[in-house]
Amino acid sequence: MKRTKPTKRTNRTSRVRALFALAVIALSVYIAATVPVRLGLDLRGGTQIVLETRSTPTAKADREATDRAVEVLRGRVDGLGVSEPSLVRSGSNRIIVELPGVQDPKKAADVLGRTAQLTFHPVTGVVDAPDATEDPAKSEPDASKEPEKSTEPGKPESGKTEPGEPKELVLPDESGQRLRLQDSAMTGKDVKGAQALFDQETGAGWTVTVDFDKAGRAAWAKLTSEAACRQVGDPARRVAIVLDDRIISSPQVSPSVACGTGIADGSTQITGSFDDAEARDLALLINGGALPVPVETVEQHTIGPTLGAGAIKATAWAAVIGTALTILFIITVYRLTGFLAALALLCYGVLSYAALAALGATLTLPGLAGFVLAIGMAVDANVLVFERAREEYAGMHRPSPRSALTAGFRNAFSAIADSNITTLIAAGLLFFLSTGPVRGFAVTLALGVLASMFSALVVTRVLAEFAVSRASVRRRPLLTGLANTGWIRNLVVRRDPQLMRHPRRWLATAAVVLVLAGSGIVARGLNFGLEFTGGRLIEYTTATAVNPDRARSALADAGFPGALVQSSNDNGLTVRTEDLTDAEAAKVTDTVSSLGGETEKVRDEQIGPSLGEELRRNALIALAVALGAQLLYLAARFRWLWGTAAVTALAHDVVILVGVFAWLGKPIDGVFLASLLTVIGYSVNDSVVLFDRIRELLGRDRKMPLPQLANLGIQQTLPRTINTGMGALLILASLAVFGGDSLTDFALALLIGLVVGTYSSVFTATPLAIEMHRRHSRTSGRTPGGTRRGSPARRSAPAARV
Repeated sequence: MKRTKPTKRTNRTSRVRALFALAVIALSVYIAATVPVRLGLDLRGGTQIVLETRSTPTAKADREATDRAVEVLRGRVDGLGVSEPSLVRSGSNRIIVELPGVQDPKKAADVLGRTAQLTFHPVTGVVDAPDATEDPAKSEPDASKEPEKSTEPGKPESGKTEPGEPKELVLPDESGQRLRLQDSAMTGKDVKGAQALFDQETGAGWTVTVDFDKAGRAAWAKLTSEAACRQVGDPARRVAIVLDDRIISSPQVSPSVACGTGIADGSTQITGSFDDAEARDLALLINGGALPVPVETVEQHTIGPTLGAGAIKATAWAAVIGTALTILFIITVYRLTGFLAALALLCYGVLSYAALAALGATLTLPGLAGFVLAIGMAVDANVLVFERAREEYAGMHRPSPRSALTAGFRNAFSAIADSNITTLIAAGLLFFLSTGPVRGFAVTLALGVLASMFSALVVTRVLAEFAVSRASVRRRPLLTGLANTGWIRNLVVRRDPQLMRHPRRWLATAAVVLVLAGSGIVARGLNFGLEFTGGRLIEYTTATAVNPDRARSALADAGFPGALVQSSNDNGLTVRTEDLTDAEAAKVTDTVSSLGGETEKVRDEQIGPSLGEELRRNALIALAVALGAQLLYLAARFRWLWGTAAVTALAHDVVILVGVFAWLGKPIDGVFLASLLTVIGYSVNDSVVLFDRIRELLGRDRKMPLPQLANLGIQQTLPRTINTGMGALLILASLAVFGGDSLTDFALALLIGLVVGTYSSVFTATPLAIEMHRRHSRTSGRTPGGTRRGSPARRSAPAARV
């Protein structure tokens, strides 16, 4: 049989494509080998604190003030000695602080939370202590912070003052004794810096030396000269240093300082019973600087290193098993081209990892799941090409694997591009409308989509075209997997099911399922997660298993009657309460320890109520914007009628998924929102592929009734729908079974969404479009195919034509 040979131009194009693919893969391997990916705190353990700046009467918490606050906080965090800390502004008034390896956030929160202006006050006396006899040796050193501008004081107790007298404050000192303080004589802006030193010469031990600038030198001399006029031991001889309305040091002025002279050399040494940690902490407060506006902790997460390591191990196993099953599946179905697609999948993994490393993106646990999920999307593009190539091979007069493959890539490009763009829209919305680890999921999902398109359209094509051009392969076309149409297509052709003969029956079925699922939202209500309600969630592992009812009773006796307690695994216990202070959280931990023996805190999350309300609002906005964006894109690529049908089916999918989670009592949280928006993007993929085929068929035959066109389109795309669904199903099932507790609900939501989305694309969106078209055509004078009489049909792009 005579065969057509590739032209020189075709060979040149193939060589250029191969060289480009080789260069990209080589660069990716180099980056992957030399640039490490930064792991999120949920994978390596540590603490994340989200701070929100607040406006004061004299300073506005705008973007500029928040940026200055970030720099001040950076200095404080650097003083903690944390390895690779991260501080970034989020929005105009939020700061996200990540502290890897910090398991007890109390110290970090104390340092970051001291937000008011650092001030120096004369002490006028003590409260309720007629004869204050205070040992000066117990006085703690002076702690000053760097310039703290325009901060809002809190609400300390006010002393009784007569009109016209200086205002007095009453604050407890380091030992708890309440002191009367005059208005501040100095602020942190007068301080140049401080240093913790060990004084070996005088035997004073650890001291803190504070240096003042030119203005501060005179103010400090005046303040200490007035205090030095008091008798030794008199409280009025003390100077109170106040930070965030708390006295952090109130030292006595040394007896060696003369009255009326003070300390005039611009430097002072604070002595006391310091150890090295106390001296360094005091110096840290001074050198850390003062915040231009107050900040408030609105969110806090602490993840133990064992939980992070376990999550990495579980997800890695899920990825390996899911990928292996997927590769085995596509090789079984598509033989040689399936094997080459499997090699391209490995290249996809390298490309995605290298892209994460090159961009400096943080890999979180949901991001790792998104990385695995994108493998299924990479399979989707390959399946689209191979199924289209099978159709082309079956319809050719003189078929050859190479010509069929070339036609398959050309004609499948439109559907591949449209389906991946809809997923990118969902990923973009996730990134801009979510926070924390979910953002990492959006980044890895978007990078995975781009990498999967490259691996399918470039790498797979290079490998497949090279393989099918070999003489040994040309003599055995069945080896390629393209010369047979597959058992699914054969079964459909043989039985020729008329699926769209009665579209209203499918719509009635969809309505029944919708009501059943939606009734769960009404009957059971939604179990909003911590992110959407606010509060505190602490997860423990105990030496011995603790009965949740017993723990709930013990916590109620300890003063936490509203605590929700759940067990996980054998020795895991999760306690969820309203917002707690660190002292109250410590009390909860002690209660759990008394029941379960040695207890390890593996996770600690705190969300402020205002942030929870904001996140709920953002979730609804994200959902509405996602549906609107998909509608606009589909309307632009197809028609408003088709776009409306597809988005209505998406809303149907959303209600069913939320309803199923309501019936199961599963949490509705940020991770669920990520899975929901992913389901929207994934469900649109099926609709796009089907609508793209119907649009192509419409361009060939404008007279065929729309139900028949839709039925033919369903039959032709059904093999792709089933094979793609199997690839994603294997990945998600592996995540659900082997991904650990952290990903179970995430994978479950995606599995439900996969089934519902695949079903609705065929049996909800398409029947709805048919019914909408019928009603519209009665009044608009349109032909059954959907075009106006006398007007040309809207054709697909050249890549979608045959």
